Amino acid sequence: MMANQVSPAECPALTDQFLIERPTFDPATGQARFSYALGGLHFVETLDMPAGADSAAATSPNFLKLLNLTAFVLGVSYFKLKAPFEIAAPEIALSEAERAFAIDVYENGLGEFYARNDLPRFGKLTINAPVDPVERLPALDLPDRTLLPIGGGKDSLVSVDLLTHTGVSFTPFAVNPKGPILTSVETIGTPPVYVTRTLDAEMIRLGSQPGYYNGHVPSTAINSMIAALCSLLFGYNQIVLSNERSASEGNVEFDGRETNHQYSKSLGFELLIADVLANATGGALKYFSLLRPYSEARIASLFTHEDKFDHVFSSCNRNFRLTGNDGPLWCGECPKCHFVFLIFAPFMAKDRLLSIFGKDLLDNPANEASFRELAGLAGQKPWECVGEILEAAACLYTLTRHADWHQAAVVRAIKADLLAQYGEPKLQAAMAECLTDSHDHHIPPALAAKVAAYAV
Repeated sequence: MMANQVSPAECPALTDQFLIERPTFDPATGQARFSYALGGLHFVETLDMPAGADSAAATSPNFLKLLNLTAFVLGVSYFKLKAPFEIAAPEIALSEAERAFAIDVYENGLGEFYARNDLPRFGKLTINAPVDPVERLPALDLPDRTLLPIGGGKDSLVSVDLLTHTGVSFTPFAVNPKGPILTSVETIGTPPVYVTRTLDAEMIRLGSQPGYYNGHVPSTAINSMIAALCSLLFGYNQIVLSNERSASEGNVEFDGRETNHQYSKSLGFELLIADVLANATGGALKYFSLLRPYSEARIASLFTHEDKFDHVFSSCNRNFRLTGNDGPLWCGECPKCHFVFLIFAPFMAKDRLLSIFGKDLLDNPANEASFRELAGLAGQKPWECVGEILEAAACLYTLTRHADWHQAAVVRAIKADLLAQYGEPKLQAAMAECLTDSHDHHIPPALAAKVAAYAV
């Protein structure tokens, strides 16, 4: 149970209905408004788009469909205050595929939230909304242009490198950019598309009050829907994500289902949202992850090809969240810092890695417990965007045989247990597999071939 939360038995309001109202968009101001109601509470969230939107696109049935679907996805932030069993949208018609998509977002997208608050919801949620008999809208005419979400971490910057070297021009995209996103985009040097998202202040306040629930939401799903709106308003025919294959691995079993901190970055969700976006645009808008063939270790090896982002990027959620770019880019204490350091170590010169992080995270005995969790030697996989357990174990094994790292305190402390649990043959095979690209992806074949030729 999370702090300040109540048990389901103590929360009679769990039977409340969550109401999603029809959203609006004003082409003159570029502002979209999303309204929700929950047990007598009312909330309004806004998105402020950049100037220059196509006014004709803003009134098209395709855009209005995407706006309605965005209302569902953004709604998870308000729904989770009480996590009722019923979602109502009397003014928003959904096709059967869209209804399945919305249920997926509220079930699997909130899987971590349910698990950490002990709220069984899988298979129990209902959506009351009119039926839209139209499964696929007429095709739009969208320019052949790419929108590339930038998260400020290593992954999207590897996508920058891959697209640049395969001759694909792109526009960086972000929602509420700060810290490493701003410095990364500045280093990229291409004018971005930025959207300002303003959450309802009362929802934020209530999330910390007794009697209300709080927890993780599927941020990639949220940002993807906002990117889809921008694709239509500003003319882009593909959204290119930077989600790796390990994002599909879950964290724990709960309520009869695997729950995954990174669910909206998984291949399963990618295929689902890609289909929904295609149907809403008559096949005009493509959505895929450029890094889906790669393990985290493989992405780390690709990152080493370019050093211009070394001191502007960060994958540390803790410092990114708390300080933006006002403090250190890496806290050096969280599981995300430890994992990124670990996957860089086999491929990057030691002095370069230490210059990025400012300290040696593998030579600090205080970090041993965290690395044990990452490698599956203790506890569970952290609730963070980290790679597969066996992948972390394989990287640690590689470091036991690496001239620069085999004497590091954490490596020495873990080595015996690592070998005892997995055995050398399994760890060697796992590392080889990490460096072998998967064919299980959704990248257009022509682009996949170009990237594969470069990413060696």
